[in-house]
This record gives sequence, C-alpha cells and structure tokens, in this order.
Amino acid sequence: MSAAMGNYDGESKKSTALGSCMAALKWIPVIFIAAVIAWSYYAYVVSLCLLSIENVFEQIVFLIFYHIICVLFFWSYWKTIFTPVGTVPANWRIPEAEIEHIFHADTQDQQKRILENFAKTLPVTNRTLNGSVRFCEKCKIIKPDRAHHCSVCGACVLKMDHHCPWVNNCVNFTNYKYFVLFLGYALLYCLYVALTSLEYFIRFWRLELSQQGDLNSGMGRFNIVFLFFVSIMFAISLVSLFGYHVYLTLMNRTTLEAFRAPIFRIGGPDKNGFNLGKYANFQEVFGDNWKLWFLPVYTSVGDGLTYTTQKQHQMQSYDSMGDTTQRTSQHELLREDDTLPLNMTGAAVGSVSAASTATVKSVGAGVNGMVAVIPVQPAQPVEATTPAATDIEVLVVPTMDTANGNVIINMRDLESRNDEQQQQRNNQNV
Repeated sequence: MSAAMGNYDGESKKSTALGSCMAALKWIPVIFIAAVIAWSYYAYVVSLCLLSIENVFEQIVFLIFYHIICVLFFWSYWKTIFTPVGTVPANWRIPEAEIEHIFHADTQDQQKRILENFAKTLPVTNRTLNGSVRFCEKCKIIKPDRAHHCSVCGACVLKMDHHCPWVNNCVNFTNYKYFVLFLGYALLYCLYVALTSLEYFIRFWRLELSQQGDLNSGMGRFNIVFLFFVSIMFAISLVSLFGYHVYLTLMNRTTLEAFRAPIFRIGGPDKNGFNLGKYANFQEVFGDNWKLWFLPVYTSVGDGLTYTTQKQHQMQSYDSMGDTTQRTSQHELLREDDTLPLNMTGAAVGSVSAASTATVKSVGAGVNGMVAVIPVQPAQPVEATTPAATDIEVLVVPTMDTANGNVIINMRDLESRNDEQQQQRNNQNV
C-alpha cells in the first residue's frame, strides 16, 4: 500500500513539474515582445533622439509624442495579458445527477430533452449541428452563446475569439477591447518610429557607405538602422491583423464565428446573427462613452452571457396587452363595447349583433390580407348561432398557434362574405 502511494506521489510531482515547465514556456513569446519594446525604447530615445538629433525643439517634440504612444501601447498590452478570462457562472453548471443521465442516455433525443429541460431558464439561442443545446463535456456546463472551450486555458471562455500566444491569454469578452487597442497602438508605434527615424536612417546609411571607419557611427548607426527595419517589418504584419479585427468588431463577429457560423435555434447558421449595425457593434465592444473609447479601461457593454440578435433569430412573443398589437398591427379587430374580440381554438361560425358590432380599424392590407387579433382578457368561445337579419356572419379560421389566445382573421374572406350577405339583402328588398 505504501509503495503504491509512493508511486502515486511520484507521478503527481512529475505531472506538477511538467505543468510548471509548460506554463513557463508559454511566457517566452511575451518576454520576446517585451524585450523588443525595451530595446526599441533605448534605440529611439538614446541612440536617435539624444545622440543623433541636434535640434533641441525636434528632440522635445519627438520624445513627447513617442512617450504618449508608447504608454498607450504598453498599457493596452499589459491589460490584454493580465485581464482574467471571462468564465461561465456556477448556475450554468449541470448537477452530477443530470450529468449521469446525459452520459447514460439511450438515445440522442433523450439527451437533447435533458439538456433542453435544464437550459429552459437560461438565455441561450445557439445550438449544435443536430439542434441540441451546446454542452461542454469537460467543464460539464451549458455553454452560453458565443462561448467556447479553450484547451490551453482549460475552461469555457465567454465570447472566445482565439487564444493568442503573444499575450499568453485568451482573447475574449473581457479583454477584446484591450486587444484591439493593443494592435492599433502597436501599429501606430511602429509607423511613428519608422517615419521619424527615416531621415536619420538614410543619413547613417550613406555615412556607412562613404566613411566605414568613422568611430562615431558604430553602435548608434546599428541601432537606428535596425530600429527602422524592425519597425517596418512589424508594421507590415500588424496592418492586416489590425484591419481584420476592426472588420470583425464592426460586424460583431469573432474569429471563430468567421470560420464557423453560429447556429441559432430559430433561423439556423448565420454569420451575421449578432450584427446590429456598425455603430451599435462598435459600442458593444468600446462602450457608450466616446471619451473612453481609445483608453484601455473597461467599457464594454453586457455581461458576456447574453447578446442581442437579429430579429429573425428572436423568439416571437405575443403580449396580451399592447406590445404585440404594435408588432403585428397595422390592423386591429375590436368590439365597440371594449370587450374581447372573437377568441376561438378552431374554425367556428360566430355572429355579431347590432348591440356589439365588430368593427375593423385598418391602415392598409397586411400580408395576404391576414389580420392578427390579439385578445385583451379571457373570454369564452363564441358559439355559432343562426344569424339575424341585421347580423354579420363571420367565418373565423385561425392560421397560427392559439396557445396564447391569439387568432388570425382573413380580412379578404370577411369582406367577401360581407359583400355576399349585403347583396342577398338587396335582392330581398327588391
């Protein structure tokens, strides 16, 4: 027993040591970028501005703008690296008893029913290819919309864009603004350094060709020449990356969604399902306060769990008061005494007496002449009666789900039947 425990402890220590080594290796790209920034600071401030530029005013102007850009650049980089990833709350975790039922379900449909039952109170609209609620087997949670499991972080991450080795962090809901600003300020930093050092790069390059033995052109010339080439190289690589993420921001799309469109419960796959318009998309990431847009402080809108989708992916809800009337409405069928209009669950023939005549308020024909009738209060089904001479016989055939008491009346049929009855009365009078 003790030998077995000793072997287990040894394996645990090896696993811990291996994990620590892997964690340390992940910081190598970050250390490399930090070293490049530190060297570029020395090359620009010391070798270029202090030792090469003779005009004091030019030195001051160059150094002021350089330090403003440098501070914003490094600040954004720092926030991108050290902002914790957005993780899924505990109430999205499936209990162990339900997990056992899911893993031991006999059929896929049974598994889907279990997931749907658990997720019925959660705000999820995304589904898998087979229409099931998205579920992470490793984290044992229901995945919120736009969340994905990161194998490097070992967790489900909110609005995951990608895992970036250059920041040793997931680019996600919590730090996406910082990441875009980091790319933007890094590009601005490289362009500024390249443009302000171009004149002195040319001068030192010519000096090296004509006076190779000049002692004053040693390390200083190397720093300036190398600074120019490095800034141009990084600027070229950053242009496409920054431009791509600006495009994704304006389209309200992540890198993962650009390669695989999210699947909605209503409407199916759609890369533009979260697109609310360029300005609204921009505000979702950068916030409502324009004064803070370009500062690496948190201003993103939302909680990372729920997102507004386009109308075709939203569940149509019919309120019993006024909201649905505004949605469906250009037409309203009401009684003159303010009681409930016709409310039926199937085809029926009703009569409307002169004391409670059905009136139609309309500002134009709907699609195929169909009019939505929205009940205001519960009512008993109208029984068919023999129409009187002054009654209007109405054939009501609902054409939509009437679970909420809503009825669709075909106005064209109603008007046609009314015309026929009026013609019959005219013939009788003659």
